[in-house]
Amino acid sequence: MAGCGKDKGGEHAGGGMPPAAVKVMQVAPREVPVQFDYVGQVAGSREIEVRARVTGIVEKRLYEEGQRIREGQVMFRIDPAPYRARVAAAEAQLDQAKAQLAQAEREYARVKPLAEAEAASRKEADDALSTRDLARAAVKAAEAQLQQANIDLGYTDVRAPLAGVAGRAQKVEGSLTVAGADSLLTTLAQTDPAYVNFGVGEVEYLRTRDEVARGVLKLDPKGFTVQLKGSDGAAIPLSGRLGFQDYKADTSTGAFALRATFDNKDGRLSPGQFVRVQLAGASRPDALAVPQRAVLDSAQGKFVYVIAEKDGKTIAQPRPVKLGEWTRLDGELANAWVIREGLQAGDRVIVDGMARIFVPGSPVHIDDGSAPAQPPAAAAAPAAK
Repeated sequence: MAGCGKDKGGEHAGGGMPPAAVKVMQVAPREVPVQFDYVGQVAGSREIEVRARVTGIVEKRLYEEGQRIREGQVMFRIDPAPYRARVAAAEAQLDQAKAQLAQAEREYARVKPLAEAEAASRKEADDALSTRDLARAAVKAAEAQLQQANIDLGYTDVRAPLAGVAGRAQKVEGSLTVAGADSLLTTLAQTDPAYVNFGVGEVEYLRTRDEVARGVLKLDPKGFTVQLKGSDGAAIPLSGRLGFQDYKADTSTGAFALRATFDNKDGRLSPGQFVRVQLAGASRPDALAVPQRAVLDSAQGKFVYVIAEKDGKTIAQPRPVKLGEWTRLDGELANAWVIREGLQAGDRVIVDGMARIFVPGSPVHIDDGSAPAQPPAAAAAPAAK
C-alpha cells in the first residue's frame, strides 16, 4: 500500500499541465489606412411643400404619388370657374375705364383751346385736365386688377416648382383648400443629388482634430471619400464627398453635423433611408495594429497577451490597450484593430491559443509550426495483485 501511495504521488507530480501552445506576431509600425463609421440618414437636396396659392375646390390630381415629376408639371387643378369669372369682370372693368378715359380726353381736347381763347374759364380747363388724369389712373388700376385675376386663374393649375419625387397627396378631389391656412397639397423632394446627414460626437470630433494637428492622423489632400452601406450591411455602389461641416455642436445632442453629397440619378437613395456612412481617405503613419481576435475583454477593459520572460520561463503577460479604428490590411491583419496605447514596436503579441491560457502569467510554448516536444509519459500503475 505504501508503494502504491508513492506511485500515485509521483503520478500527480509528473502529470502537471504543459505550457500552452500559442502563436505570436511581432508588431511593427506601418502606415495604416483607417475609416470612420457613422449612422446617417438620406435627405433630398431640396425638399419643399407644394401649396395652393388660391382658395377653391380641388378638381383633380394629375400625378401619381411617389413618381418622378418634371419641373413645371401640373400636379393639381383647383376649380377655375370662379377665377375665369373674375377675369371676365376685370376685363369689363378695364373696358369701362378705357371708355371713360376716351371721353375725358375728348372733353379736355374741346375745353383746352376755348380756355386759351378765353372763351371758357380756366377752372373748366383745369377740371377737364384732372378728369383726364383720373381716367388714365383708373385704366392702370383696371389693368392691374385684370393682371391679378389672370395670375389667380393661372394658380388654379398647381405646378411643380422643381423636378423631383412627389410625396403623398394631402388633398383629394372635392376637398377645399384655403390659401395661406389649409393649403398643403403634397411634398416634393429633389433626390439627385441626394444628401446624407450624419453627426460626429464632440469627443471624437475634437480628438480627430487634435490628431490631425499633431500628425498622428493624416488626411488625403482631396478630403474624405464617403461610401455607404444599407441597413442590411450590403455596400451601396455610390461614392460621395463631404459638402458641409458645421462649425458648432448641436446644443441638444452635442454632435457636429456633417453632410455628404451623392449623385443619385438611378434613385438608389430615398429620403428618410438610414445608411451606414464610411469616411475613407485617412491614414495613421507609424501605427501599430493587431488582429481583432488577439484583443480580449476583462473587467478593466481591453487587453492583449504579450510574450514576457520570467525566471527563465516564457509566460503570457496581459497588457491593457486602448483601441483605435478597425481596419483591413493583409495577411494576419485582414481584420485588425489599430492600437492607440499599450504596445510598443517589437512587442510579441499572442494571436492564437489564448483560450488555453487560464491564468495571467502562465507559461506558454511558442508554436512556430514545428512539432512541439511531448511531455514525458506518466509511470504505469502497478498491476493489481
